[in-house]
Amino acid sequence: MSRPELPPELQAKLTALPTKPGCYLFRDAENEVIYVGKAVNLRHRVRSYFQSQRGHSAKTRRLVATIADLEWVVTDTELEALILENELIKRYRPRFNIRLKDDKQYPYIKVHWQDPFPKVSVVRRMLPDGARYYGPFTSGHAVRQTLEALRKVFPYLDCNREITGQDKRACLYYDIKRCAGPCIGAVSQEEYRAIVDGLCQFLEGKTEEVMAELHRRMERAAERLQFERAAMYRDQIRAAERIVERQKVVSGRQEDEDVIAFAQDKGQTCVQVFFIRRGRLIGRETFWLEGASEEENQELLTSFIQQFYDEAAYLPPNILLPVELAEAEIIEQWLRSKRGAKVTLKVPRRGSKKALVAMAAENAASALAAMQTAWEADAHRHTEAVANLQAALDLPKPPTRIECFDISTLQGTNTVGSMVVFVRGAPRKSDYRRFKVRSVTKTGQPDDFAAMREVLMRRFRRAVEDAPPTPGRRPDPVWKLLPDLLIVDGGKGQLGVAVEVLKELGLYEVVPVAGLAKREELLFLPGRAEPVRLPKDSPEMYLVQRVRDEAHRVAVSYQRHLRGKTMTRSRLEEIPGIGMKRRQALLKHFGSIDAIRNASVEEIAAVPGMTRAVAKRVKELL
Repeated sequence: MSRPELPPELQAKLTALPTKPGCYLFRDAENEVIYVGKAVNLRHRVRSYFQSQRGHSAKTRRLVATIADLEWVVTDTELEALILENELIKRYRPRFNIRLKDDKQYPYIKVHWQDPFPKVSVVRRMLPDGARYYGPFTSGHAVRQTLEALRKVFPYLDCNREITGQDKRACLYYDIKRCAGPCIGAVSQEEYRAIVDGLCQFLEGKTEEVMAELHRRMERAAERLQFERAAMYRDQIRAAERIVERQKVVSGRQEDEDVIAFAQDKGQTCVQVFFIRRGRLIGRETFWLEGASEEENQELLTSFIQQFYDEAAYLPPNILLPVELAEAEIIEQWLRSKRGAKVTLKVPRRGSKKALVAMAAENAASALAAMQTAWEADAHRHTEAVANLQAALDLPKPPTRIECFDISTLQGTNTVGSMVVFVRGAPRKSDYRRFKVRSVTKTGQPDDFAAMREVLMRRFRRAVEDAPPTPGRRPDPVWKLLPDLLIVDGGKGQLGVAVEVLKELGLYEVVPVAGLAKREELLFLPGRAEPVRLPKDSPEMYLVQRVRDEAHRVAVSYQRHLRGKTMTRSRLEEIPGIGMKRRQALLKHFGSIDAIRNASVEEIAAVPGMTRAVAKRVKELL
């Protein structure tokens, strides 16, 4: 599969591409930057997009189809290209690049160390102002929790007073022992800075040194008979011990490491980072990536590392990863330039470090599952997904009620159909229905089209025809409800079946229908040659996937249920001449089907009520 003929202007630029390292930018017809990349050889890398696309991912094919123009910037080295790529992605935020969600919005703890009496605040941006920064944290709530716990140990300033030590009264925080009170001269500048320095050391994971210093201060105060101050240090030690207890010791070697792992599901990507300082797990954070649903693991991790460490407050000497990076050497060079010392990317193969990476991956999967559960309960996202789906499929009204049908079979036996219903983006299980399919071919071979036709005909015939009520059962009102969107699991073939059924029942103009292809998750619509491709990370795609997956789950579980009932029914029931009494006699005498199968004809015939002819038939058929 090759790309259509390129415009002459674009073809001329491809011819003029240099063979040097640098960055390239793709633009669409509106001149918007849609992708930024780097290359060791610009000519080879950029031209590869426009050659045969057989090996390209679906995302890359969509990118190439959107390119209307390109430009490039030549650099002296690959490292310069990497640095420039970061800057260009931050500037343009191209939709086809992997992006760290809201990467500028993560909060940091800022210690204003450049001031005589450093206060502590929460900021969203780091500046070269001489302050000390710690983070990032993924939420303001996480920052406040951290500071609330630490303030019991290190009573710091967070007010805007000018500290002279001459104020007549301190604020409430001094009274509740959350501030050391430098404003009234309760502590000197040197003593206050020692308190804040202890806070900084604690945030850096140097907990042993901090605890030892607190113990020394408590003992010194007790020796000087300053019992109230000694009691204050005692309380601070207890509070610090509670914080340290929550920090897990993961290594006997006092190393600084970051552990990175990720999880992906249904177009969502979650990255988990463990922060290990002095061999102790002092914290972990969860990050979300956009545009990463179809990327290779190496490219995903490379993009995250570039964006995360570009503005990180601290870079450890070791970073543990789940997979090797193709560009590991150049990434290490870049990290070394950021840290000012060596940084090594490692993929542990065994032992405790490999277990750490596995634990981070497990936490990422758990966070992703929790996020998806929260999304399912989010009415706003449901409304957004329904509205976007209406626009994408050009429906006459929002698909408030969606019905999806799927077929499940095993070698032509126990063929079943499922009907699942989503109302306002959420499943309505009370409206689910299951069907035993009767239209199986005489050869016993599965015929999904015939099965789908039967299921749809049975469902929608009840919507248009007034069937006589079943004795002893009330009419089912669900059958009279027509969906705003009918989805059949399958491509053009299943869509054609659905269209035939709706036309036959006079519902084609009333019920919009779409066929969902399984491989690339394309939506086929009647009368359209090209399928509709929903954005991978969009709410509407996630809704369609959930509807399809639920229909598949219901169909498969029902098929397994019926198959299980068939398998547990005694094989003896299928043998001519074996009624209930003979079956009970055989099972009582031999104990199991296997024992009967292993018995001789004479042994079977010897059972009361059996004849030799029937015994021979049992032996043959078992």
